[in-house]
Formats: sequence, structure tokens, C-alpha cells
Amino acid sequence: MTISLPGSSKLKPFLTEKLFFGNEPTPELIAILLVYFVQGILGLARLAVSFFLKDELALSPAQVSALMGVAALPWMVKPLFGFISDGLPVFGYRRRPYLIFSGFLGTGSWMVLATVVHTAWAATLAIALGSLSVALSDVIVDSLVVERARAEEVKDAGSLQSLTWGASAVGGLITAYFSGFLLQHFSNRTVFEITAMFPLIVSGVAWLSHRSMYSYVRLSIDRMYSYVRLSIDRCTATYV
Repeated sequence: MTISLPGSSKLKPFLTEKLFFGNEPTPELIAILLVYFVQGILGLARLAVSFFLKDELALSPAQVSALMGVAALPWMVKPLFGFISDGLPVFGYRRRPYLIFSGFLGTGSWMVLATVVHTAWAATLAIALGSLSVALSDVIVDSLVVERARAEEVKDAGSLQSLTWGASAVGGLITAYFSGFLLQHFSNRTVFEITAMFPLIVSGVAWLSHRSMYSYVRLSIDRMYSYVRLSIDRCTATYV
């Protein structure tokens, strides 16, 4: 016997149209939005990082600037991560293992920063690894968005992109309020420990992306078959 809530049949279409801009809220879409949300909320520790480098490590503004420059290097080589994930599938999957790895890497880097970092070199390494984890997850989830956007109709073009930017903005808004609040009540290292929990969300939702290398191969074959069939039909129609 199935029990349904009153109005539940109308609720899903309403949420799909208004909240998800017409995109079906599939598990994969929820995973994509959560990854972008995590990217936005990781700014929770940005203020704590600044005070940590200035007060606890006593770095000068020039040293902090150099450190942040090194931490930005993973973003400069971000396209390389896309080539790696496309060309080196792990256990048949091109997305899931890399998302799982990026989540654990991000958590590890923040935990290291919260516990064992006492020098500028160690801080540079930890922050760079954290930056690497975000850049890696970003390029993976961007590729998923591109693949889904190709299937959108012209009238819905850009809706998915707007949705992802909105998810990141929600995380950013939470960051804007709570980053200062947490720093008022906790130490820098405690804020790092709190921040370390969020990359685990990326590792967790990676399991919602079910596409494997074999599904991409099958999709490519299906598209090729459709193209050949369409070409044959057009030639037949021309000469008949």
C-alpha cells in the first residue's frame, strides 16, 4: 500500500520548474550542485588563513603574497586535470575516483593545517594541496555540467550554468556571515578543523555520479550509429 502526501504530485513539478530552473533533480544533478556549494563554503576559512599566516607564523605581506601565488598554481594547470581524467579512467570511471580523491585531499590538507603546520613552508604545501583539491573537483564537475548542457534545448540553454553558480553563491553567502563569527569564538586551527569536514561531502556525493567509461563508449557508439543512419536516410531520400 503506497502512502503519498497531499499535493506531492504537484510539489515535484513546482520545485523542478522554480527551484531547479526546469532541470530534473536527479541524483547526479544534486551531486553537481553540492560540489559547487562546497566550493563556495570553503571560503569559511579564508579569514582564518589570513590571521594564521600573519599572527601565528609572523609572515610579512610579501611572504603571504608569495605563498598565495604558489597556492594558485593548481588553477593555472587546471586543463591538465581534465586531460588526465579523460585519458586515465580508474576502474572504468572517469569522474568518480577523481572526485573522491579530491575530497579526501581537501580534508587532509585542512587537517594538516589545523594540527602540524608550524612553518611557512609547511603552510605553503598544505594550502597548495587544498587549492589542488578544489581545482581538481572543479574541472571534473565542470565537465559534467558541459555534458549535461549539450542535451539542453535551446530555450533552456544556460539554466544549468545559472543553477551551479547559484549553488556556489549560497555557499559564499554562508561564508560571508560565519567566517567572522567562527573566528570570534574559536581559534584559527579550530576553524580549519571545521572547514575540513566539507570536502568529505565531495567524496560522498561522487557515488551519485554513476557514469562509467563504458557508458561513454556506448553513448559515442549510439551517436555514431544515429549519424550514419541519418546520413543514409538523407541519401536515400535524395536519390529516390
